[in-house]
Amino acid sequence: MSDFAQLPQKPVPRFPGWWAALGPGVVWMALAQGSGELIWWPYMIAKYGLTFLWLLMPACLLQYPLNLEIGRYTLLTGESIFHGFIRLHRGFGIFLWILMSVSFLWFGAFASAGGTAMAELTHWPNGWSQREQSLFWGYASIAVFIGAILASGVVYTLIERFMKLVALVTVIGLVSACMQEDVVATLPEFVRGLLGPTAAMPRPWQASDASKLLTAITFAGLGGFWILFYSYWLRDKGAGMAGLIGRITGLGGAEEAVSSDGILPKDNEDSRGQWKLWRRFLSLDIMIGIIGNLLTTLMTCLLAYALLFPKGLLPQEYELAVVQSQFFAVSWGEIGRLLFLVVAAAFLTDTWLATADAVSRIQADIVQTLFPRTRNWPARRWYYLFLALLTVITSFTMQLDAPGPLILTSALIGFGGTILFPPALYLLNYRLLPAHLPEWAKPRGTPWLLGLSFVVYLALAAAYLYASFRL
Repeated sequence: MSDFAQLPQKPVPRFPGWWAALGPGVVWMALAQGSGELIWWPYMIAKYGLTFLWLLMPACLLQYPLNLEIGRYTLLTGESIFHGFIRLHRGFGIFLWILMSVSFLWFGAFASAGGTAMAELTHWPNGWSQREQSLFWGYASIAVFIGAILASGVVYTLIERFMKLVALVTVIGLVSACMQEDVVATLPEFVRGLLGPTAAMPRPWQASDASKLLTAITFAGLGGFWILFYSYWLRDKGAGMAGLIGRITGLGGAEEAVSSDGILPKDNEDSRGQWKLWRRFLSLDIMIGIIGNLLTTLMTCLLAYALLFPKGLLPQEYELAVVQSQFFAVSWGEIGRLLFLVVAAAFLTDTWLATADAVSRIQADIVQTLFPRTRNWPARRWYYLFLALLTVITSFTMQLDAPGPLILTSALIGFGGTILFPPALYLLNYRLLPAHLPEWAKPRGTPWLLGLSFVVYLALAAAYLYASFRL
């Protein structure tokens, strides 16, 4: 039921230049920093030393083919990747929709995790427990972000600018911390650990850590349904054919018409030349996200190995950011510790901001794709309806547990989707779509990389189930 033949054909929009085009990859990088980089990889390193470090680089690079095919579909059609999954098979799209909706019931935990940093920073409100202070600051950050979205001109532009700022501050802080003498001294052994385990596991393996290790590997970058966000950022950035689709605007901007159905590239020489530029942009933008994310994760792991592992300190429960504030304390003493807490708060709460925005976009897009009559309402109205609903739901689920377990719950449910993405992307981009594209726009990538991703993710799922069964 692909019905690509019904889509109109138009010239590929002109490439605006590299500085103007790049951005979604940085947003990808900044959002990725909110879980695996700040929580689970440092946890595994602090607890088990360099035992699992060699898995980090392959785990990050494994996401490249998924991002490439997700981005390729959006650049060639202007449609979201979820629209593509529904074109592939309506039932399959609905199944993913349900699974995604369940997985994102708990992402308010990122706001409360960021709240742990602000609670440690301010110890306010006075007389409240650490949990109550963390929740207070989590709710406060949500209120600030919702206000910013409502006041923005183009919502994506707000997201991109904020995420770029968070990424810049974080990288500067981490580089400074890693340059300290005590940290540099561990660097040679740390680098050897990237090639494989260098010593016996320093403590017995706990089967309860299987879910944490799976989450660290799968979400070394963006895993689960988070990886699909890249399609929507490209769409509102106006990349490729998405430049003809329209954008979600805030109440501070004029409403734009947003098309649910896509547009295919017209076969002419100018379109061919523009597509070459867009295709190069896609590869570079993805690598900025992946390499930037890999470097920040390596730095947090190095700091965890140098500072946390010798003392056996583990970031968990309502101290996710508190323990790691020692990272910056090494560089700048008490001022550095306070700075890290501010950065960690932004690190984690920006995950709530970007996730709330992206999930609201996805929900609005799916509703208008599956039920054409809903297009009587503009996309912006559906977006704000779902944003309000998600805010209420996540504000409630934040109360159910500490941030760590809630983040794990969301990640493990989303992992089910990750296993399904590689075969679906292969069928969509290499089987159904090419028949409706000009020869120069047909994918010439290496689909075997998708196969490799599928096999690895399937093996991870099997290993997790085995470990869970033994537990």
